[in-house]
Amino acid sequence: MKRRIGILTSGGDCPGLNACIRGVARASYSQFDAEIIGIQDGYAGLINGDYKEMKESDFSGILTLGGTILGTRRTPFRNMRVIGEDQVDKVKEMKKNYKKMKLDCLITLGGNGTHKTANLLSEEGLNVIGLPKTIDNDIWGTDVTFGFHTAVDIATDVIDRIHTTAASHGRCMVIEIMGNKAGWLTLYSGIAGGADVILLPEIPYDPSIVAKAIERRAENGKDFSIIAVAEGAMTINEAKMKKKERAAFRAETNFSGIANRLAAELQNMVGVEARAVVPGHVQRGGTPSAYDRMLSTVFGVHAARLIKEERYGQAVAMIGNTVGHNPLSEIAGKTKFVPENAQAVLAARKMGISLGD
Repeated sequence: MKRRIGILTSGGDCPGLNACIRGVARASYSQFDAEIIGIQDGYAGLINGDYKEMKESDFSGILTLGGTILGTRRTPFRNMRVIGEDQVDKVKEMKKNYKKMKLDCLITLGGNGTHKTANLLSEEGLNVIGLPKTIDNDIWGTDVTFGFHTAVDIATDVIDRIHTTAASHGRCMVIEIMGNKAGWLTLYSGIAGGADVILLPEIPYDPSIVAKAIERRAENGKDFSIIAVAEGAMTINEAKMKKKERAAFRAETNFSGIANRLAAELQNMVGVEARAVVPGHVQRGGTPSAYDRMLSTVFGVHAARLIKEERYGQAVAMIGNTVGHNPLSEIAGKTKFVPENAQAVLAARKMGISLGD
């Protein structure tokens, strides 16, 4: 049995992409006659026909390597069927290049947008398997995504290091954690890092309640506070606005990021010395943790099994501590948000951590 496999990585990079690519490749080579085609820069490479034939040696020494050896790019799903000024029919070109490469299947490593496009291509008749990567951990149908645990470790380390400088200067430190729509990363790293306040996109906050939490700490003899806030967090008033209204409101108020705004508000409301810390893309970089290396590898091996069994149109997932898969059609376009009754949310509340509501 011979299989010609195309692999691409799409969307934001994260630790574990190379480990997953390696898992797919090594398991494929060991189970059947495999030829692997590396597609450059995500769906852009599939659209433009930018690819190369890989050798087994290309997959050596990449287990611990961050980023992606194939390169990645964001190609928004909303534009996939839109023909722009370049007059390129992106779906048509992807199908044409799939056939030109003589692929038996396409493996896509990515997040929500990547899975939506993977499902689109599956519906167009291509053999596609999705692998769930994102530091946001927000892909529907899987308990965990690869890249998430490494990002939690990095964000927690940031919070740990901020503790000492916050305590030394008696400051309120507002740390902005990645996560525009889902707050899993902020929630987990906030609890692990001992944050006093955790603000999530799913739970709109009241600045006055956050201020009261800081005041209570001061009254209890604590002269510093740590706030972990997701980049997509918003106030209760902002949550009532439509997306365009919120964007206009923030533009009018010279919004420069949630952490900067909140730090300035707390300084005015409470009189504390407040500082904003934005670790940014540091959270996505570097070598994957041991857990993510393992998770990425077993996900990749499961993808190779699906290829061998010719079970396409699936997205690999961790379901109840067992690696399995879901139909792309059932998970594409869905986001796994933090529910208000999530065990970690309830634990935070019981510990006295303020969620700003």
